[in-house]
Amino acid sequence: MSDTAALPLLGLHVSPAGGLPKAVERGVERGCESIQIFTQSPRRWAPTNHSDESIAQFREDLEASPIASVVIHALYLSNAGTEDPELREKSLTAITHSLRVGAQIGAVGVVLHPGSAKDGHVGEALERCGDVFREALAESEDCPLLLEDTAGAGGTLGRSFEQLQTLLEVSGGHERIGFCLDSCHLLASGYDVRSIEALDGVLAEADAAFGLDRLRCMHVNDSQTPLGSNRDRHAPLGTGEIGEDGIAALLSEPRFAGMPVIFEGPGLDGKEPQVADMEIARELRDRGRRARGLV
Repeated sequence: MSDTAALPLLGLHVSPAGGLPKAVERGVERGCESIQIFTQSPRRWAPTNHSDESIAQFREDLEASPIASVVIHALYLSNAGTEDPELREKSLTAITHSLRVGAQIGAVGVVLHPGSAKDGHVGEALERCGDVFREALAESEDCPLLLEDTAGAGGTLGRSFEQLQTLLEVSGGHERIGFCLDSCHLLASGYDVRSIEALDGVLAEADAAFGLDRLRCMHVNDSQTPLGSNRDRHAPLGTGEIGEDGIAALLSEPRFAGMPVIFEGPGLDGKEPQVADMEIARELRDRGRRARGLV
């Protein structure tokens, strides 16, 4: 196998149903170089208490596998920007729990949708996020919190690089705050990533806003909806508005070398991604590398 350390680490979101070690097994079956998992139901507050044996087996299986990186995706229910005290406390508890599990399993980070201002003041919601993030980081150790950009619908937070920069600032510039960019969300919020040249420009903007050294993960998903639509609708790789050239550019970006680059789906069959989707990802990565003159 080629040295993947010099390449973006292609991977999929895989299920841990049946126990954490099952996620490693599914990742290996699909040919992943990285994986993303939920460590509890993404739509229920109740945390899953993983046994010491399950965590130890997960780490052992991961070490013995070709998978070089694992990322946790946090609860969809969390809203760190909420004005509701009960929802804030539930969100803080869930984020803290995810960070603690991340440290236990050796995850490179916990990916989190920052939250929403709903109909309230965006600036105040961003400040509330900062308070929650600082508390969660203080109550956990080691694992980074990776804030994901959003497609920009409604009052969602993180819809621009400027908002992501603000979230970093209101979190005190904490060393464990990083970022995960999603290509579908980028396109939907007005960032053109449909070619190598366009992607270069977007990454230059991101670097100026918060620094690419804080970019720790990419979600590479195609989009059913066009540039600036503010709608989060994923498509199978190469079949949507970003297209084969754009996905190839993303999957071959040299600045993503050694970074988990995760396709979340849907796959070609309209369900969770499978081996065929990983094969397409590898083909498009190779195509992008040829276009860049890297092979």
